[in-house]
Parts: sequence; structure tokens; C-alpha cells
Amino acid sequence: MDYIIALDQGTTSSRALIVDKSGKIIGMSQQEFTQIFPREQWVEHDPEEIWECQKNMLMKVLDETKISLDEMAAIGITNQRETTVVWDKKTGKPVYNAIVWQCKRTADICYKIRELGYESLFREKTGLPMDAYFSGSKIRWILENVSGAREKAEAGDLLFGNIDSWLIWKLTAGKVHVTDMTNACRTLMFNIHTLKWDKELLEILQIPSSMLPEVKSSSEIYGTTDKALFGVEIPIAGIAGDQQSALFGQMCLDRGDVKNTYGTGCFMLMNTGETPITSSKGLLTTIALNRNGKTTYALEGSIFMGGAVVQWLRDNLNLIKNASECDSLAEETENNGGVYLVPAFQGLGAPYWNMEARASISGLTRGTDKRHICRAALESIAYRSWDIMKIMQEESQIPIKSIRVDGGASRSNILMQFQSDISDSEVIRPLSIETTALGAAYLAGLAVGFWKSMDEISKIWKEDKVFKPSMKEEDRISLYNGWKFAVQKSLN
Repeated sequence: MDYIIALDQGTTSSRALIVDKSGKIIGMSQQEFTQIFPREQWVEHDPEEIWECQKNMLMKVLDETKISLDEMAAIGITNQRETTVVWDKKTGKPVYNAIVWQCKRTADICYKIRELGYESLFREKTGLPMDAYFSGSKIRWILENVSGAREKAEAGDLLFGNIDSWLIWKLTAGKVHVTDMTNACRTLMFNIHTLKWDKELLEILQIPSSMLPEVKSSSEIYGTTDKALFGVEIPIAGIAGDQQSALFGQMCLDRGDVKNTYGTGCFMLMNTGETPITSSKGLLTTIALNRNGKTTYALEGSIFMGGAVVQWLRDNLNLIKNASECDSLAEETENNGGVYLVPAFQGLGAPYWNMEARASISGLTRGTDKRHICRAALESIAYRSWDIMKIMQEESQIPIKSIRVDGGASRSNILMQFQSDISDSEVIRPLSIETTALGAAYLAGLAVGFWKSMDEISKIWKEDKVFKPSMKEEDRISLYNGWKFAVQKSLN
């Protein structure tokens, strides 16, 4: 048993990676899948396509590396969080497409619950605001809008899961219906203090408890793959939502450690230790990890559009052919030319939490060209991250001197340098930016004894490059003031 498989099921693609004992990624296969936009601000995925895509990538990476499944010690899973699947317990078929975390169709449900005066209760018990981002209102929408769904759910015939639960259900041929605490805590139904599904919140959301998966730790054996699927039974032994998995993969194990993932969205997490910190300024209080009976918490800032801004320039505006071209164009100009892009395509997350905000490009002049827009797009990712960092420092009372970064957009040197400059802090990029997948691999490996201790894993993490701030203070202040002015236009 020489390897661990990590399944990294993201918002736009599914990946499978093979990791050896030294933490080296031996092989990786990746495939994008269909993004479905039925209406403005509605986002869906086909759960069956996700499953087929993820399964195919697993078989592809094995084929490309010529490694046998018999050599796999365990499977670890990390996933896009909050994305909601409801399926028939008897047939195993989804009753509706997966409603993606970015989708805003349930805003009215959230507004109604707020109007009833329940938001503070949800915040107190779950650490989350009443927002369409999370799974609870998405489940309710399906039960209210899919013919026969409510009746089937009440009869105990429907199951809910985020993508981790859906994949495990499929991998085990319907034998195992579980999730872990890092995913459960993103549903608006899980009490992060009692560490249980909360009956009162379920009643408010009108969701039957029979739909919910059993909640486990992030590192234990949940079951094995069905033998008919791959010919062998492989332990499934690690689960973590993508951002918590990245926090663990970055070895942010101590209180005050911070990581920022630059993926489709941007997600910054600070390890706050065994005590949850309640935010009054728009951050989320979330579970960072539960392992060996110990729960650690984190403060999180969620940014809905990170690297997806560059994808928008490519796919919607046809301004660039790929992400590297965005970098090249941005580097051709010394500054943004007064142009700001506010990426509120799905509203604005922390610290604004405004579902009605709209994206904007401001400061255009006759001299503006695509170089300025590309630079403004990259800078918007850094500005949104700095929005989060400022509040994170205030609420934790822990100064942030450095952040560890990962995710596809962290490959951009111009973005990472601007992030360092605007936040006046060091930005540390690891040798492997695949920390989300590595986190899942580590969790699975620890559960089956592939790695014996945290010390052994901690030695695997190595830095690649450190970006140090070089911007003058007055320039930093001026640029950020311009950003705040642009944000106000989007909010209004």
C-alpha cells in the first residue's frame, strides 16, 4: 500500500491525484464539467455528471501512472462546500440538479426567515448568517419546488448531501450516507457547539431530519468502495470541505495561522484554536477540523468570485484565451489606470453580505484598454482578500504578518505581489499549491496509519516563494480608498 488517492471535487472541475508517502503528487487528472445557468444568478450542476467525471478521473490517473488500485491505502475526499444534492433513497437518482453554492435563487427564503426574527438564532448556533450561500435554504427550495419531493422527504425516501456525501454514496453503492463536521457546519442545520444536527433549526427550515447524513470526524474509515465498482475494496478514510482541507494541507495547525485559497472563489481561514470566535462584522465562525475527538475552529471570509473573474474575462468577454494571458497583459501596464472591477456577479460575500450587489467596472476613460481591465480583474481578487484580512485581525486581535496561499490563481506572480503590497504582509506560496487535495490525502492517510503522526506530515510542507510588500504606504491607502468607493457603487 504505497499511495493515497485524493479526490478533489471542485466547482468547475473534478480531479484525482495520487500521493506517495513523501507527499509528492505522482499523478493528477482533471476534467471540467458543465456549468448550468437556468436563469440570472441561478447556478446548477448535474450530480450524475459530477459522479461520472470524478470516477473517470480516478481511472484515468491510474491508467496514466500505471499504478494499480491494489496499491492504494485509502481514499480522501475534498469537495466544493454548500452545493446541495437531494436524491431518492430507493433509486439513487437525484430529484433535481445540484444547486451550487454560488446560486442565489433562495434569497427570498432567507429574507423571510430573517423577517421572522430567526437570523440571530442561526448565527448563534451555526456561526453563519442567513444567506442563500448555504445548503439549508437550497434543500427547502427543492422540497417546495420539485413535484412530489416534500411528500417523499416526509416519508423518509429522500436523502440530502453536499458533494462529499453524494460521492461516498456512489462509491459505496448506497451503503454509506455520511458527511464530516467541516461540511455539516456549512448547512445552517448543524450546531457547532453541540456538534449535532439542530432540531430547532430543522423545524424553522422545514427539513425532515431523516434526509440528513450521519456526521463523522474528518479522519476515520467511513466504509469501502463497492467491489463491483473497481474490483477492490479501498477504505474511504478522509473528508474535509475544500477550504478546511486546504487549511490542514497548508499545515496551519496553530492559533493565528492563516491561509487563503485562490480558486473559483477566494476563501481565507484563520485557525482560532479550540474556542470559536463570534464575528460581528460579517465573517463566518466555522469548524476547521474534528479529529481524534478534538474540534478546532476558524474564522472565515468567503469571496464568491476569485479566479472565476479571470474565467469570466475568457468565456464571457473573450478578452483573453487563458489565465496566463491575463497575467501578461496586466504586467504590460504599471498600474490600473484608475480602473476598478468589483466582482459582485453573485452578490458580495463577507464582510458585506449583500445578495443584491452587482458587478461593475468603474473609472473607464478613452485611454482604457484590455490591459487595464485585466489588471483590475487580478487586483479585485487581492482587494477582496484584504477586505477580509482587515476584519479578521480586528476580531481575533491577532495581527496577520503572513498568509499561506494556494489554489490555481496563486500561480500568478503579479497577483501575489499585489496581495502582499495591498495587505502589507508576506505572502508565502508553498512548493505544491495542491494543498486542498493534499489535506484530504493527509486526513485519509492518518486514519489508516499510512502516516504515523502529524510531525511526519508537517515535515512535508515546503515553501516555494515569499512575496514581500514593497508599496509605499500612501499609495496603498490611495488605492484601497479607490476600491472602497467602487464597492459602494456596486452596493448601491
